[in-house]
Amino acid sequence: MNMKFFNKGNIQKQLLHIYVIAGLVPIGIIGTILLVSTFSMFMGYNRNLLESYGQRVSTTLFEITTQAFNISEKFTYSEDVWQILSRDYHSIDDEKDTIDKIDIIESFNYEYTAIESVEIYSDNPSIKDYKEFYQTTDEITDSEWYQKAITQKAAFWRGLSRHDKNGITYYNICLIRQIPLVDSKYNAVLIIRLSDNYFKTRLREQQYEVAIAVNDGMISFSSDNSCYGDNLSDLIPVDFNDKHYSYNGMRMLNGAFTMLNGNTLSSYRADSVFYITTMDHNSIKRAVLIIFFIIVILLVALIVPFEILRIFSKYFAGRVKTLKSAVHKVSSGEYDIPPSLNGEDEISEAFSDLVITAHEIKQKNAKMYEAELDKKELLSRQSEMELKMLTSQINPHFLYNTLETIRMKAVTAGDKEVAGAIKTLGKMLRFVLDKGNSEEVSLANSIDHVENYLSIQKMRFGDKINYEISIDESINTKKVTTLPLIIQPLVENAIQHGLREKDGKGIIRVDITKVMIGERLQDEALKIMVTDNGGGMSDQRLNELKESIKTPSEDGRSIGIANVYNRIRLKYGEPYGMTIDSTWGAGTVINLYVPVQIRNN
Repeated sequence: MNMKFFNKGNIQKQLLHIYVIAGLVPIGIIGTILLVSTFSMFMGYNRNLLESYGQRVSTTLFEITTQAFNISEKFTYSEDVWQILSRDYHSIDDEKDTIDKIDIIESFNYEYTAIESVEIYSDNPSIKDYKEFYQTTDEITDSEWYQKAITQKAAFWRGLSRHDKNGITYYNICLIRQIPLVDSKYNAVLIIRLSDNYFKTRLREQQYEVAIAVNDGMISFSSDNSCYGDNLSDLIPVDFNDKHYSYNGMRMLNGAFTMLNGNTLSSYRADSVFYITTMDHNSIKRAVLIIFFIIVILLVALIVPFEILRIFSKYFAGRVKTLKSAVHKVSSGEYDIPPSLNGEDEISEAFSDLVITAHEIKQKNAKMYEAELDKKELLSRQSEMELKMLTSQINPHFLYNTLETIRMKAVTAGDKEVAGAIKTLGKMLRFVLDKGNSEEVSLANSIDHVENYLSIQKMRFGDKINYEISIDESINTKKVTTLPLIIQPLVENAIQHGLREKDGKGIIRVDITKVMIGERLQDEALKIMVTDNGGGMSDQRLNELKESIKTPSEDGRSIGIANVYNRIRLKYGEPYGMTIDSTWGAGTVINLYVPVQIRNN
């Protein structure tokens, strides 16, 4: 290498030239490669994730639609359904009596949460709208899907809209097929509407959005409610003629670049194709943010060394200049030079030698040498620094904040029911984490926890779960304390083993009063009575349960109330505890007796 280039100019310029060649150029090249490769890897990774999510959507959709098709087979070829649709009725009561005799449709509506509704349309003029059976209107008879259904035996899928009594439009992915009525002059068409909320629950993913269209129709399902009814081609360049269509790319949506993945799913035993589009609105933003941070890091990596080198070169050049001046003075016979030169390198050593030589000439070398050593010792002292490590701990508040974030997403998406459920779940989680290990909690907190639990169960089972809570007015629930988590297990037991198998409206009552207990009725206690109107227990099962709570086993039916019973006995002793009464077919009553304890503060 020709070194003449580096010999030009002063030392400071030479050092900066070296930095440009040895530092700036390699860092620039490496940084550019790093930027390109990082962006490519990040986009490829997110593209693979989006594609995997699209496959997950396809798998879920195939599972649900296959299940719906299999269920439709039972309706389509049910002799009971044929009989209802083929018969001429003399009155609406006659029709209702005939329909009420079968429960095949209601049983599937209850058991399969993926199905929102089952609708059967018939042109039998004697059939009136009752339960799942509807008489066709002119609008339905003239519709494309109805005409197609009555002219072909094969099932097919459509995205259909409907309107509620408030005029709000809803969309569903629907299975449509003809019900072949043997030896009948009437036509009948079956529609199975898939539950939009069930889809959203199964496909819920904060990072991604999904839109589904059937054949070349409108968007019939979307995680973004504003997309319903739009054409899928507005989101993605879809080819509806290609049953094996796929797409990976980016488009500008709502003013921002969005990563898109498109794929198709051929329906099970039906001549329909689902066009599935999954969207990632945040990957591009994250990629730009990462690139921005990399650029900032590269700039810091370039600017900071440059500034350090510039300062050092200036300092180094100044020291060389000082040495040069001192040598010139000594060579000129002038020995009045600075006593020292900052630093501990060859330059400072050379300057020290020069100082010693000059002082020896002036017969002051010893004193100047000691001063130099003192100066060096002073300059060699280093200050101590203490580094403090900040630790972060995931605590329950992280969980609460996470649930609140999810709840706000649900609120933003317009799903108030899910938002309310998440909020209630957060309250239950807070109680269990904050109070679950406490010795005592206020009765008010325990009742709030029970109400939160019951509200979630009612949200889950609807009118099958109803509850009432009654507290004696003389009880100050904020001051009276109990053991934590002794009421909720009894309520849970009533739901699981009392109301779950009950047909019709179930009711759970929680009544809290003050009573006197003990052999002499001299001890005041809280009586917590949990009642349900479920199936109850036989005498044999009741006796077995009473014995099992005294010696807890692996029996899942009694482990919860056994835990409550033994905690009360261990904490309070006689005469406090639990009684259980049950009548077969009438329900169960569990009474808890705990002392009345008043919290001082």
